[in-house]
Amino acid sequence: MKATPISAASAVFLAICGLASPQALAQGATNPSVPFGTLNASPTVVQTGVKTTLTWDINYPAAVLDYIQVTAPGTVTVKQNLYCDIRILGAGVTTQDSKGNIIFIRTRGLIAGCNGSSWTTIFDGSQTDLIVQRQGIITSFLASPNKPIDFGGQYFFNNTWSSFRSSQSGTLVKALVDGDPCPSRVPDYNAPSLEKFLKPYLDASNHVKIGPMDVIVFMELTHTNPIYTGYDEQDLVFLVSFRKP
Repeated sequence: MKATPISAASAVFLAICGLASPQALAQGATNPSVPFGTLNASPTVVQTGVKTTLTWDINYPAAVLDYIQVTAPGTVTVKQNLYCDIRILGAGVTTQDSKGNIIFIRTRGLIAGCNGSSWTTIFDGSQTDLIVQRQGIITSFLASPNKPIDFGGQYFFNNTWSSFRSSQSGTLVKALVDGDPCPSRVPDYNAPSLEKFLKPYLDASNHVKIGPMDVIVFMELTHTNPIYTGYDEQDLVFLVSFRKP
């Protein structure tokens, strides 16, 4: 709880600006990723030159690790019932045509373990698809506690699907939270090889910059040996957002 004296004119201005709609307050009460609180002025009516006192109480966003567990490299398990929205940030598998033009390759992403389900495709397309350009939500569901959620992906080239990579085996699919250092092979913030779709979700020190109730999933689908320049862990990237029912 904070309190401070302030002039009457300023108090009126701040009180008006500080009012939140009932919808916003309701979202704040149920969604731990949204700050919410109260603001009061006392007395509410004063003469010019007389100071009033503002008091406020702010509930800041919770940390996602209070609600979920991330098991390396990329398995996520919720601790209570939570809504889960998965957004596709980008699909970066490419090749070149005979003229050297970049061509984006068909890629698919899957999840497993969501409420006991087997592997289910949640995205099948390429970087040029409208939903990818808009970084849209590709699936939403109510996640149940103690049921691990895994992520996987592969690409389609020369009329065949590549080997399937998942968070259940190896280290080619990784899940990180806000403030975590990026996977070691994700290019630096200012590197020309960093995909444009990923840059808004990193900071200048190459740490993850996402919401307090978000998880970002990086996938390396084209290489297994880190010595190759194409091993960049940004072939398919999801943003997983959690909220209370």
